[in-house]
Amino acid sequence: MIQIDDTTKMLQAALGGQATTTPPPPQAPEGLVKLDSTTTALKDSISNMNISDIKAVVTGENTILKDGLRTITELTVGFIPKLLIAILILWIGMKLAKMLKKLIVKALEKRGAEPSLKTFLGSLVDLLLKAMIIIMAMDVVGIKATSFIALLGAMGLAIGMALQGTLQNFAGGVIILLMKPFKVGDYIECGSYKGYIQEIKIFHTIMKPFNGRSIIIPNSELSNKSLINHTKENIIRLDIVASVAYGTDLDYAKDVLWQVIDAEPLIQHEPKDPTVAVSNLNNSSVDFSLWLWVKTEDYWTVWLRIRENIYKAFNANSIQIPFPQLDVHINPDAPAKPPIRENSPLELAHTEHPHGVPDAPTFDELESINPSENQ
Repeated sequence: MIQIDDTTKMLQAALGGQATTTPPPPQAPEGLVKLDSTTTALKDSISNMNISDIKAVVTGENTILKDGLRTITELTVGFIPKLLIAILILWIGMKLAKMLKKLIVKALEKRGAEPSLKTFLGSLVDLLLKAMIIIMAMDVVGIKATSFIALLGAMGLAIGMALQGTLQNFAGGVIILLMKPFKVGDYIECGSYKGYIQEIKIFHTIMKPFNGRSIIIPNSELSNKSLINHTKENIIRLDIVASVAYGTDLDYAKDVLWQVIDAEPLIQHEPKDPTVAVSNLNNSSVDFSLWLWVKTEDYWTVWLRIRENIYKAFNANSIQIPFPQLDVHINPDAPAKPPIRENSPLELAHTEHPHGVPDAPTFDELESINPSENQ
């Protein structure tokens, strides 16, 4: 190893530049040079090392394995309590979700909800509660559920946009089953639909009219529009119109109608007694209105039978049932129709065609009949 003495160079420069050449030291073999360098570096490291560092190296306290074990121990000690808390939250939460589901089902049973609605709402509430409990447990452990919730929200928005009409029908079905504006067996009228309710489903309602067909109506239409429930009450009023001809003795006709009413056993006197009164004076008839209270299940029986009995009673008592009439009065003093001039356009218009088809007058012929009207 060759070294240059900087001090000697500086001294030579001070003496005037007379340099004394110092013979280089004898070179050692290459292997010996490397050994001397390693020995020197080792001596420097040992001289700069503290006693504590030497002890750590000798005892193995400063090794990578020891640091890894320490890190794992710290993580385990901090994670196990969180894991136990999360398990406790899951256990208690599942119990509470089950109890809440039973309470909801019992509340729906008290309100008389349909079995399909009870099952569906119970399952929906149970699913939502379990999802919330799992998200809470994940947050306690340290798993951030923000991204998971955002993903679920985006999926729900996309599904809601795609199934907008279906979700409206579902919401309408829930409203119908909860609020119960009608039930199975009721006779309702909604827009152009009339019939008995055969079945109420989550998304649609099946109606059966008198002709035996089945009408499938979306629940959103039944929940958003006005409807008439003819059978919601136990007793309803039946309105009948009976007409007689002008000139009929009204008191006598009214007595005959009361006889028909008294002979019908299905007519009720509660909440009000029957009523018979003149309601309208038509062009060809005098109309009597009969307001009769009947039980809901007897409505159509009385509706059909009372009309037949009224007709028979009117015929038996010589009461004329009117029909549309038109009285035509002829004035004998009215002037006769003026004769048509010979060869006039109207006369030409009424001449028969040689083949039996009448000729229609032309525009010029019609204009010449009364030219002042076209000016």
